Amino acid sequence: MSMPFISAPVLAAEAQPLDLIFIEGFTGQTVIGIHDTELHNPQPLIIDVVAGIPRARACATDRIADTIDYGVVRERLRALMTHHGVTLLEALAEQIAQMLLVDFGATWVRVKIVKPRKFDDVGAVGVQIERSASRDGPAVQAAHSAQVLRWIGSGMIPS
Repeated sequence: MSMPFISAPVLAAEAQPLDLIFIEGFTGQTVIGIHDTELHNPQPLIIDVVAGIPRARACATDRIADTIDYGVVRERLRALMTHHGVTLLEALAEQIAQMLLVDFGATWVRVKIVKPRKFDDVGAVGVQIERSASRDGPAVQAAHSAQVLRWIGSGMIPS
């Protein structure tokens, strides 16, 4: 289920090259879906994320504070498995994308979520989305801010 090749999006000629930080094959259990069989018991999800940032300062400074800490992203993914509050993989992927864009300062993200062996005759089903900070304007970021407030209320993020 892993990505065979990680590549950044095609950007305008004047755009800076991106450094890509990724987590591949994160596995969690959560209740998500629209069918009765999915609404009561956790099921496995496999999540791949790639976050692009223009030439991370960490290349020069060698400091984790100057890049995206994938250990922190992993912890946030683990928390989302419990507190996402959505039924569609698309909505969960959007939450993850906005988390990376808004909270971690990525300029481009790709999120892939897979339900392995959802059907007996299919290896996996899922979604993959790409988002860009420049394309996804204030409306999407406002929706993410509202979600963050719900997370704070739930105790998922310390206030």
